[in-house]
Amino acid sequence: MSPVMKKHAMPEQDPKVRAKNFNEVTLGYGEDTALAEAQRCLHCKTAPCRQGCPVEVNIPEFIQHIKDGQMDEAIKSLKSYNSLPAVCGRVCPQEEQCEKHCVLAKKGESVGIGRLERYAADYAREHGETVTAPQRAANAQKVAVIGAGPAGLTAAGDLAKLGYAVTIFEALHAPGGVLMYGIPEFRLPKAIVQQEISNLKKLGVVIEVNAIIGRTYTIDELLDEEGFEAVFIGTGAGLPHFLQIPGENLNGVYSANEFLTRCNLMKAYQFPKAATPIKVGHKVAVVGGGNVAMDAARTALRLGAEESYIVYRRSETEMPARLEEVHHAKEEGVQFRLLTNPLEVVGKDSWVTGLRCMKMELGEPDASGRRRPVEIAGSEFTLDVDVVIMAIGQGPNPLIQSTTKGLDTNKRGNIIADEETGQTSRPGIFAGGDIVTGAATVILAMGAGKKSAAAIDKYLQEKRQ
Repeated sequence: MSPVMKKHAMPEQDPKVRAKNFNEVTLGYGEDTALAEAQRCLHCKTAPCRQGCPVEVNIPEFIQHIKDGQMDEAIKSLKSYNSLPAVCGRVCPQEEQCEKHCVLAKKGESVGIGRLERYAADYAREHGETVTAPQRAANAQKVAVIGAGPAGLTAAGDLAKLGYAVTIFEALHAPGGVLMYGIPEFRLPKAIVQQEISNLKKLGVVIEVNAIIGRTYTIDELLDEEGFEAVFIGTGAGLPHFLQIPGENLNGVYSANEFLTRCNLMKAYQFPKAATPIKVGHKVAVVGGGNVAMDAARTALRLGAEESYIVYRRSETEMPARLEEVHHAKEEGVQFRLLTNPLEVVGKDSWVTGLRCMKMELGEPDASGRRRPVEIAGSEFTLDVDVVIMAIGQGPNPLIQSTTKGLDTNKRGNIIADEETGQTSRPGIFAGGDIVTGAATVILAMGAGKKSAAAIDKYLQEKRQ
């Protein structure tokens, strides 16, 4: 029988309804749909889909278990590679990773690998998943993990499974990193993130929140005085970039980091029930074209903005956001001002009143391979807005680098580490994720955490000998 060439549709909230609430947009497959989607898998001998997975999930194996109705085995297979499958099933860019390599994608649509991963993880959570802590020696070697985001959580989980005594130090009051402060509730419910973290705690991982490494402890204090024998740094990229244009100091200008943190982690949308207020404005311009920009623009609508704009200097073809997120943003009413470059935030009495922009056209490709935007002379105009959100990327927080002697960094301030092991210029100190590569995806950070965990295990085994 010929395979079904089209992926089964994902049920979603109605766009007009969901644009006014923070409930999850996509609703997940039911049992019948998941089984039908699993049956599309060809179970290729070479499993090319695995080539695109940074944590090397055995994709044909877990899908076969779903097909056979062996859900306990499906989640067991997934968890042996990936500590956060419910997260990855929701926010991984599968179309650029595992699904890109699916054989079915050559003539039709790939298997919905991410949707099946989410289905298996949700099934396990809803049916009382049991987590058994591995045996650990009383004198197990101690490993410190700095940062409770995707890289740190993955490294901690893998090291705990290997029998190490792992403590995560998290600067914020809740673990999860960008999963908690950066990605909105409507894309990734926080209860699901905390459930995955709860499972890590059951493996024996200790999490110390409100612990700012570089202030609460330095890395050298962790190694020399607190008994840790290795350290993994996974602090991500939390320092927002700005355009350095006039008017960015006006009231009503946010970084996307601040705007989303106030809403996601501090629950500003529940003010005054939650203590953190947020000014949303009537008309909001979000500068940028990535997933963070889509998140900010969609969040602004949900918080009550009458109009929400994406202002992006290239065309939609060059936009780095996932197609799904762009599609959802359009459905919900976000307006796109493409080939538009901000020149100045204008204001009155210290408050934003508009964003002066210039129209652009595309020229030759630049170093990124994308066509370079070129200004169109005389095309300046002012967009009438009262809030501007900058979503043009983040860099590394410099605190750890500045308080740890001998830790090499590059010109952007990222820690220099071996790509395959995470080994830094200091023995016993490893690093991975956005603090090394710059802002990337959740799954790439997890892959780096996984590689570093294996390297730390090798380092500590050699240290014991």
